[in-house]
Amino acid sequence: MSNRHPKLTAKALIKILEKKGFRFSRQNGSHAVYINDDGQRTTVPMHGKKELGIGLLKQIMNDTGLTIGDLGEN
Repeated sequence: MSNRHPKLTAKALIKILEKKGFRFSRQNGSHAVYINDDGQRTTVPMHGKKELGIGLLKQIMNDTGLTIGDLGEN
């Protein structure tokens, strides 16, 4: 697999997070917070079908320990 980050919407990213053990915690406006049993948490902006930016994906990967391979599983 290449090192390129896939283009994902918030809905697709949430599916991946849930497969990796994250669950919905709370929402404030358009931002949903997901946590796992280890206490890792991340915030996902919910903006319809708009794709998430590369910087945001990198931050979420850093917050959660996801890899590019994990993101390609959708």
